[in-house]
Amino acid sequence: MAETTTNTPARPGRLREFWRYFRENRGAVIGLYVFAAFVALALGADLIAPHDPTVQDRTATLLPPAWSEGGSWSFPLGTDPLGRDILSRLLHGARYSFFVGIVVVVIAATGGILLGLIAGFAPKWLDTIIMRIMDIILSFPSLLLALVLVAILGPSLLNAMIAIAIVLQPHYVRLTRAAVMTERTKDYVVSARVAGAGRARLMFITVLPNCLAPIIVQAALSFSNAILDVAALGFLGMGAQPPTPEWGTMLAEAREFILRAWWVVTFPGLAILITVLSINLMGDGLRDALDPKLKRS
Repeated sequence: MAETTTNTPARPGRLREFWRYFRENRGAVIGLYVFAAFVALALGADLIAPHDPTVQDRTATLLPPAWSEGGSWSFPLGTDPLGRDILSRLLHGARYSFFVGIVVVVIAATGGILLGLIAGFAPKWLDTIIMRIMDIILSFPSLLLALVLVAILGPSLLNAMIAIAIVLQPHYVRLTRAAVMTERTKDYVVSARVAGAGRARLMFITVLPNCLAPIIVQAALSFSNAILDVAALGFLGMGAQPPTPEWGTMLAEAREFILRAWWVVTFPGLAILITVLSINLMGDGLRDALDPKLKRS
């Protein structure tokens, strides 16, 4: 008996489809490339950095960038008030910024998603308690609340990360709960419940995968917020402590010399600006690619 074959056009993979929508936003693609470049520089800081970021050279304090008069190519971006190489400190500071962003997003997203799922499936009284607590946290200015928490816990990079994660967590709770409330009434969830799926399976296996798109976008935006907040806490002396080469701490140490040596504040400020801008552009691209309402056929 002759076999009949039908040539059915293969549906493009999800990753390929995602990239097709993502690259339509040119700003997002540029942001992705810039962010990838910063990550590569941070990972290769030990090999690329010309000097140890914490070593002081009192004979080379406040040297201007190499292309300026009086500069030296031994210190391409100049030196700070203690004679430390700014380029080396920027490269190693990128590691701290990205590490902080990853840790904060993981802590905030894990706790926020869990609380959001519980609120979405919990009885009304428990849902009300969780959401009112989140509303109380959101009622405070985020940086002010982070400052209070760091003041209680003590100034350090670890405590700054914990404080920022607590401040960002309500956004994940509200987002996850809203997505769960939308999904739980759909037919596939009702079918799974009728088939005997337990509460935990419904929450984590059935519903959660369909709520991830807005959470991923929020994670990208939270990453940039975490970098900004930890830099702000470092600038105020409540985050990373000297001689840690963290961008906010670099700005704090150089503020007295802003009129005499423009480079000591310009380069750390530019590093924060470009990194946060590239991540926000990526977030816009993720939103366009993951939100079905924004996709064009």
